Amino acid sequence: MTITITAFENSPDGGKGMARDMRVRWALEEVGLPYEVRLLSFKALKEPAHLALQPFGQIPTYQEDDLTLFDSGAIVFHIADHHPGLLPQDANARARAITWMFTAVSTMEPPMLEREVARFLEGEKSWHDERMPLIDNRIRRRLGQLSEQFGERQWLEDTFSAGDLLMISVLLRTRTSGILAEFPNLLAYVERGETRPAYKRAFAAQLAVFKAASNL
Repeated sequence: MTITITAFENSPDGGKGMARDMRVRWALEEVGLPYEVRLLSFKALKEPAHLALQPFGQIPTYQEDDLTLFDSGAIVFHIADHHPGLLPQDANARARAITWMFTAVSTMEPPMLEREVARFLEGEKSWHDERMPLIDNRIRRRLGQLSEQFGERQWLEDTFSAGDLLMISVLLRTRTSGILAEFPNLLAYVERGETRPAYKRAFAAQLAVFKAASNL
């Protein structure tokens, strides 16, 4: 069994761990699975060979024997579902952890991605300056709701799960804007995730790719 994932050969995030292969790397590190990485240029993302694996021309993809998957959330769920360590054994706790996985990518992340699009791709639009505060307030609303629900817990369930892995990955997108710091319990939660050895290994591996590309 050989697992191969795809990643940017030169990530646009500057090695900050925002590219979605980071989530898959982290999940694989948490369950102790070795993997290989196939690096792709932006041009290669749109070529037929990659589009056959990922019809939207994005990363990451996941290949294991005759199985090919795309979408980081689906890949993390597959890893968690087939290997112990990322989902609780108790059926109800497992269902709740899976719910948090979906919540991270379908409820929490959309306004954060909207902010990135507005900031990096729509900065010259006439309505940009008026739109940004509206987006930021939508993010604050979601973070406020999560903060109230989360309280002073360490993790979303009794122990770290794939729900935390995806939620922390998503929340990291709000840190550079300063919005995350407005919710100290969530900031501490994110920082707690970053101290996990598996996260550190995944981050170091992704950062090494960026540094190597930068030295070319």
